[in-house]
Amino acid sequence: MKRAHVALFIAIVSVSFAAVLIVSTDARPLTIALYRMLFTTLLLTPFFVLQRYRRELAGLARRDLLGLGAIGVVLAAHFAFWISSLDYTSVASSVILVTAHPVLVAPLAYHFFREKVSRVNVGGITLSLLGVVVLVGGNYNLEAGTLHGNLLAMLGGAAAGVYILGGRRMRHTLSTPVYAVSVYGVATVVLAGIVLVAQAPLAGLGARNVGLILAMALVPGIFGHTLYNWALKYVRASVASVSLLGEPLGSTMLAFALPWISQVPSWYTLAGGACILMGIYLASRSAEPEPL
Repeated sequence: MKRAHVALFIAIVSVSFAAVLIVSTDARPLTIALYRMLFTTLLLTPFFVLQRYRRELAGLARRDLLGLGAIGVVLAAHFAFWISSLDYTSVASSVILVTAHPVLVAPLAYHFFREKVSRVNVGGITLSLLGVVVLVGGNYNLEAGTLHGNLLAMLGGAAAGVYILGGRRMRHTLSTPVYAVSVYGVATVVLAGIVLVAQAPLAGLGARNVGLILAMALVPGIFGHTLYNWALKYVRASVASVSLLGEPLGSTMLAFALPWISQVPSWYTLAGGACILMGIYLASRSAEPEPL
């Protein structure tokens, strides 16, 4: 198995912890988003002890800086929209809508990067999306009448798709530490502004919540999103995007394994999970290899 595929697998497992950690906290959504980004950025800053990363950052062209800034804003929007949507709509609706970004990424990747999207790719993406609907919708039941929350989740999913496409382009020329710290740093600043405008609490989180958010930064942040960003240089954007559809399956398995949650997987989980895994395989199967 190629290194990029191994990295994607680890990233999928790691981001699967995000939902479990979020539901274990009682902090406000925007506060969670801000401190998660802040802690993730701080965990990566020691890389800049190395001169080569400082030199690379200092030598960035204006165009690159603008690109990184734009991607950071999009990432902040993704977390703000998605986490906030959970206050207004069901987990099922939110997860389905926010993971629907392969529908956006595949055609845009074809338009901007000329990545060929075959019938097998389209079939795999469709099957994966169907699996997400079966897994999450069957377990939790979709609720109607939550237009505001569903809109926030859709905006979060659209932002995730743009974030993947932007990272795909920037990662061809930038190292992972420079890319990640720059984007996460901008996202932190943007989220800080959003928190101040929304008057979300910045203090009084408690040691437990701080510990859980720090775990979010380390596991879904470093081993999830950052490792995922590394893999973006070596895999097609559509494949990288559809691979994240494994997150609902991983979150369900964790909910079953963790004793304080202990949710027994239903037939919907088994059937939906099988569709997701098969869809990911089909979407990746006909991908054209890229040089490592």
